[in-house]
Amino acid sequence: MDKFLNKIILGDSLEVLRQIPDNSVDAVITDPPYASGGKTTGEKSALPSIKYAKNKVVHRPDFVGDTKDSRSWLHWCVLWIGECHRILKDNGYFLMFSDWRQLPTATDAVQMADLVWRGVVAWDKGLCSRAPHKGYFRHQCEYIVWGTKGKCKKAVHAGPYAGCLRYQVLQKDKFHITGKPTALMEELVKIVPEGGIILDPFVGSGTTAVAAKKQNRNFIGIEKTEVYYNIALNRLKEI
Repeated sequence: MDKFLNKIILGDSLEVLRQIPDNSVDAVITDPPYASGGKTTGEKSALPSIKYAKNKVVHRPDFVGDTKDSRSWLHWCVLWIGECHRILKDNGYFLMFSDWRQLPTATDAVQMADLVWRGVVAWDKGLCSRAPHKGYFRHQCEYIVWGTKGKCKKAVHAGPYAGCLRYQVLQKDKFHITGKPTALMEELVKIVPEGGIILDPFVGSGTTAVAAKKQNRNFIGIEKTEVYYNIALNRLKEI
């Protein structure tokens, strides 16, 4: 376990997850590729920088694994979530980001991997969020599908936790095309007590690891895209 603890590993998540011991982490908090961002096969197969990058002035590198259709994405999610189920301690937490398009499939995947689906947390990004035109409701929220490995035990260190989290995306704090605010991730890692271990199989630019370190939690991160792996390592060195 020591070779994983407080480290980010460069590699495919499924391959690395299979090496992590059973019942060894307190929570999984992750933001996997959504394979979303379009209605047609062509739109979904576009590069992430085309699908998700609102700010065309600031260039951020693309990442891999975001071109699956809905059924293959479901199958893939069940595989890696199943490994997370094995790695989680009994009563451990599982938190997975999703957008509105993949939300139904994400909730299916969590249950198909034998976790107990407990609900959905909304992340409110604010009124700067995109709307295609004035007839639309803004795409103001993304979602966190959460569950547990078995019973959800009463917490003694904190809680109950907010069911809607409001954090604006700040360009100075965004290191990845789909990066989440560090403050948001700092709030989420508090579901486990200080000293707990948080696993992120898709750590991207390292925000979950940074948040864990800042909040005195331990982490294990996995990242497949080398440019983001290097960004994550540099961010950790700066803390």
